Amino acid sequence: MGGSGSKSKGVWPFLGSAAGADAASDGNEQSLARLKGSRSATPFVFTRRSSLYYDEDGDLAHEFYEETVVTKNGRKKSKLKRIQKNLIPQGIVKLDHPCIHVDFPIVLCEV
Repeated sequence: MGGSGSKSKGVWPFLGSAAGADAASDGNEQSLARLKGSRSATPFVFTRRSSLYYDEDGDLAHEFYEETVVTKNGRKKSKLKRIQKNLIPQGIVKLDHPCIHVDFPIVLCEV
């Protein structure tokens, strides 16, 4: 679970340098003011990859099914068959409200 986190060890994208050098000097003091330098990144996420697909007709959905009629012992029965071919992913979608990155190293609310 939690496949959206970064897999790299020891390097935080939100720090100006490597995590080991800043962690020892800062101690417990963590603030947004520390986000400086040429390699610092914003803690906000503005886009995401969409999980929706377009079909051949231009319809947009997570999954597509087609109804097929199966005749068994003289009786007609309808079944839904999932379509997995000829689907085009929607791509990158802009978020309405920016979210905070999952790897952001600052505690925002402590209970």
